[in-house]
Amino acid sequence: MMVALKDILLQVLLAGSAVFLIPFFYLGLSKTAQAKADRNGMMLNCLAVTSAATMLLCLLFAHYAYPAAIPISLGVVPLTISILYCRPVVGLTLTLLHVIAYFLIGHPYTLYEFLLQTGILLYPIVWLTAKRFKHYTRSRKMTMVSSLIAAELIVSALLCIPLMDGNLTFSLTQGIGIMLGYIIGAVLAGSFSMLWIEHMHHHQGLEQHLSEVHHQYISETEKLHQILNAVPLSIATVDPDGTVQFVNDTMEQTARNQLPCTTTSNLIGLPVSQFVEQGQAERLENSIRKAVVHGEINGMTVRYGSYVFQSRTVPIYALSHERSREVTGAMLIIQDITELEMLRSELDNVDRLSLVGQMAASITHEVRNPMAVVRGFLQLMQEKSPESLDHYYQIVLEELDRANSIINDFLSLAQNRISEKEESQLHDIIHELSPLLWADANLRGQSIELMLDHNVPKLHLNTKEIKQVVLNLARNGMEAMTEKGVLTLETRMVDDKVELCVHDTGAGIAQPKQEKLFEPFYTTKAKGTGLGLSMCRSIVERHNGTITVESQEGEGTTFKVSFQR
Repeated sequence: MMVALKDILLQVLLAGSAVFLIPFFYLGLSKTAQAKADRNGMMLNCLAVTSAATMLLCLLFAHYAYPAAIPISLGVVPLTISILYCRPVVGLTLTLLHVIAYFLIGHPYTLYEFLLQTGILLYPIVWLTAKRFKHYTRSRKMTMVSSLIAAELIVSALLCIPLMDGNLTFSLTQGIGIMLGYIIGAVLAGSFSMLWIEHMHHHQGLEQHLSEVHHQYISETEKLHQILNAVPLSIATVDPDGTVQFVNDTMEQTARNQLPCTTTSNLIGLPVSQFVEQGQAERLENSIRKAVVHGEINGMTVRYGSYVFQSRTVPIYALSHERSREVTGAMLIIQDITELEMLRSELDNVDRLSLVGQMAASITHEVRNPMAVVRGFLQLMQEKSPESLDHYYQIVLEELDRANSIINDFLSLAQNRISEKEESQLHDIIHELSPLLWADANLRGQSIELMLDHNVPKLHLNTKEIKQVVLNLARNGMEAMTEKGVLTLETRMVDDKVELCVHDTGAGIAQPKQEKLFEPFYTTKAKGTGLGLSMCRSIVERHNGTITVESQEGEGTTFKVSFQR
């Protein structure tokens, strides 16, 4: 009797240990990347392995304990649990393994012992139940597991009655008590196994959910950092005490421009006042204090050396669903507006200069009318004066004509009208001007070369204005050369632009003077007005082009005019 009770206790422990051994296998396998990707499948594989081991051990104990004890195997407990929870192929494999193991160790074979130790009669019911079992509630799963195991053990107990004809060492009454012990022990082992598996499933679900939330948090944090680093604004976060907690790449670069060798690690943990000059540190700290204490959003303009920044302080709230949210810090957003301030200043100057230019244009236009009257009366006076005074009259008339020429150039420069353009060939304009240029060059003892690219397309040009540009640049070049100088007019394609080059072989222009050539009233000539090149640039810009100069002293000068196709 004591042997039978020991056998019951040992088999119950073996049958229940199948699921309780799973964590040991699970912890060893969960370190692999594949196992982390499929934790549920890994746990069920561990269940199949431990169930197979305990099922075979129970079968061995039941076989070798007979006839000292009732030959009932509790291997049906882990087998039933595996069929209900694992994949069908795993359940089928364990079922076949159970049957094959019996034939390997159960010699000599008898039908009663085969049915008794394998419990094969109830396998179809377990298989039919397995399809719907996974969708049951926990209480219903408990009822189903207890019912199936109890039914299997009851059938085994009924099959064991014919073997109790004197083959056992105890009476029928004792045998029935032992069989009840088998049934109760099996039901308890199966119930606890099911509860343990459900507990592991629940724990695994929580772990997986936590892992997903963690990965999502990491992903969103990385996205936020990428966004903050991508925006063209300097951003820093500070705690309620004004200590820097985070800076983005733009803020780090801004700080590095002011303080070389600055890195993020140098900025974190320092007071936010380091981003401004000492005299403005208190204003910035007050701005942060207002954001932290009162939740105010405020801005200010700060300066750091020659740089001007627009600062905006925004409070940072803790994640809370309550109406009164707690401020945990502030975010400092700084925008470099140095160039904007310079543009604003230049725009103000342009507006003032434009007004002055309009007034000057009006004044010069009005001055030209009395000058025309003066010139007319001088001509009348010249006719009535002796010839000895003609020389003086001629000087006065020439000076009046020169003044009138300056006024015309100034008016042309001051005009801001839209040029009326038409499709024209630049080469045609140059050919029309070439006789005039050749005549002027011959008088100076100079020569002209034309190097025109035949691939130059037609452009939208104002013919009259472009003639003025070519004529002005050509005459400037001829005036810069001595006798036997060569003036070259060249056209060519540069990328998608048409380029006109006017090159002379004069003495060249020093670099400091080149930077001022296109300024109004700046000239290198003894009798120049300083308006010619300014007028040329104004015309070229109205054609959406650019004009540049390249010159070296002693090697000549080249003016390049580029037109968009």
